[in-house]
Amino acid sequence: MAAASALVPLQRCVVSPAGRHSASLIFLHGSGDSGQGLRRWIKQVLSQDLTFQHIKIIYPTAPPRPYTAMKGRLSSVWFDRFRIAIDCPEHLESIDAMCQLLTDVIDDEVRSGIQKDRILVGGFSMGGCMAMHLAYRKHQDVAGVFALSSFLNKVSAVYQALQTWQGKLPDLLQCHGTEDDLVLPSWGAETSVTLRSMGVRVNYHSFPGLSHELSARELETLRSWVLTKLPGEMEGAPQ
Repeated sequence: MAAASALVPLQRCVVSPAGRHSASLIFLHGSGDSGQGLRRWIKQVLSQDLTFQHIKIIYPTAPPRPYTAMKGRLSSVWFDRFRIAIDCPEHLESIDAMCQLLTDVIDDEVRSGIQKDRILVGGFSMGGCMAMHLAYRKHQDVAGVFALSSFLNKVSAVYQALQTWQGKLPDLLQCHGTEDDLVLPSWGAETSVTLRSMGVRVNYHSFPGLSHELSARELETLRSWVLTKLPGEMEGAPQ
C-alpha cells in the first residue's frame, strides 16, 4: 500500500499569503484527519484562518492506508504503527515512503523560488512525528520543525540518524497539553530531552488543562515562533 501510494501526489489545501510569498509552512494533520480538516479545526479554534503576510501555508492530506492501530481499517495516516506507545517499534517502511511524498512538496516550493531555509515543517500528533522524521532524517536544512501533542518512539530512526549527523540542525518547537491521555505528556517530554541531548535546540511549551487538542493559546505560541523563524521583510530588516 505504501509503495502504491507513492505514485500519487499528495492532495494539498493551500492558504496563500496576503502579500508577497517569501516563505512556506507545511502543516501535517493528525491520524484520520485531512489537510482541509486541519485547516477547518484551526479556523474554528482561532475564529479565523491562520494566515501570514508573506508565508504560504500548505496542508497536505495523507492517502488512506490500512492502519494496524485500528485493526487494519483504512485511515488517512502518514504511516502505519502497531500501537500508540513510546516503547513500540516504528513501521519504517511506511514512514520512508511518506518522506518521499513530502519531499515532493518541499521540492515544489524550492522550484517556485523559496529557499529551503525559508521552509518550516510541522504537525499535530502523528503529523508532528512525521515532520520530525522528515526534517531530522532527510531535510536538516529547513528553517525549523514544530510538533504539537507529538512524540518519537524510544528507538526512533530519528535518534539513530542524529547520532551520526555532524552539521547544524533545525530548531524544534514542541507544545503539549498536561491532560493529554492519548499522547502522554511524559512521551513528549522524553522526546524533548533526547533530542536536546543530540544537539537539537528545543523550545518546549506545556499547556495546563489541555487534552489531545489544539488551543488558541497554543496556536498563538506557534504563530509567534513561526515569525521568529521566517521573518518577513519588515521583521527581518536591520533596526
